[in-house]
Amino acid sequence: MVPDIALQSVTSRGTQTQPLIIKRVDAIPIAIPLKKPVFMAGVRLEIAYTLLVRAEAANGLVGWGEASVAPTMTGDVLPGMVAAVNEHLAPLLVGKDALKRAELAHMCAHALHHNGGPKCAVDVAIADLVGRHLNVSLSDMYGGALRDTIIAMYLLGNPKIEDDIAETSKKISEGYKFFKLKVGIKHPFEEADAAVAIRKAIGRDVLLCADANMGMDFRNARIFVERAREADLLFLEQPLRDDDYDGMAALARISPIPLNGDESLGNVATIIAMARAGSIQGANLKTIKLGGVSATVRAMSVCAALGLNINLACKVAETSVGAATIIHMGCVAPNVNWGVSITNQYLSDDIVKIPIVIRDGVMTPPVGAGHGVDVDEAQVARYRMR
Repeated sequence: MVPDIALQSVTSRGTQTQPLIIKRVDAIPIAIPLKKPVFMAGVRLEIAYTLLVRAEAANGLVGWGEASVAPTMTGDVLPGMVAAVNEHLAPLLVGKDALKRAELAHMCAHALHHNGGPKCAVDVAIADLVGRHLNVSLSDMYGGALRDTIIAMYLLGNPKIEDDIAETSKKISEGYKFFKLKVGIKHPFEEADAAVAIRKAIGRDVLLCADANMGMDFRNARIFVERAREADLLFLEQPLRDDDYDGMAALARISPIPLNGDESLGNVATIIAMARAGSIQGANLKTIKLGGVSATVRAMSVCAALGLNINLACKVAETSVGAATIIHMGCVAPNVNWGVSITNQYLSDDIVKIPIVIRDGVMTPPVGAGHGVDVDEAQVARYRMR
């Protein structure tokens, strides 16, 4: 596997070949308010609940990972995520050599059924720890970067269409050229007309897609894709329930808008099955669904082999730890045709010393070892849930 070969080549050439013993692994639940509420199908978000994992080695180095709470996607809730790490995953890792991260990831993947979020936070923390120990970036650990800049996607989730149009105008002036509209909330006529109105407002040179977050049934989804044809959407993401595989396949056959899978795609097997059924033309990959960076890299390779467009995303809303991780994954991805979305920009605050910032609508990976952002432990303490 490419990630393992890449790491082995680094350790065989370098001088730091002594074991990197994991001293402790801690689960830290935090809650940070959003700048403003975000609306999506069935959910109004005002506070971001997320899990940080702090992995400390015997030599004093520390790695950090993150996974957002996603009860409607992964089923993970914060108390369960903390318990999964502290009671099940951490005891497996303490005393082990972090340099054997592929072996550790495999062990954690089979220690619990599902629990993608906790596994993800642990996997990212171990990868960050190893990267800092070897003084290599996450991108280099996973095969090397194919690109060093990525167009940023901005989420539109206002209750009124005029607010969405005003927000797109403001963000275009800041350099954004890619927007995702949240749908699956109102009547499909209204949402389709809104998509067309936004397209007219932003012109044809700006990318626009839509995400229903499973908020439509087949009838409403059909109405939306037919009526929103003039919006020239790059894709419609997960219009139907995650287990409605037949419905997604039937909709894909008649839709003028390509379909993107998200909640349906919890592992490589479902990606393959839906691609073979013709249900999707692209895949939204999240580390919290797949269980970490290693699994996401494998999934990206599968998507490329299947001819699928790749969309990488953080859940709303993760800190700069999650953002940096996804940006590095975007740099090594075979393609990012359907965009990369980070979400720390929607938070009122962050927990790193230098937060990830989007400039002129473009993201670049932070410079440094591991995922490249340094956590401010005083900020972590400030937002830690007791």
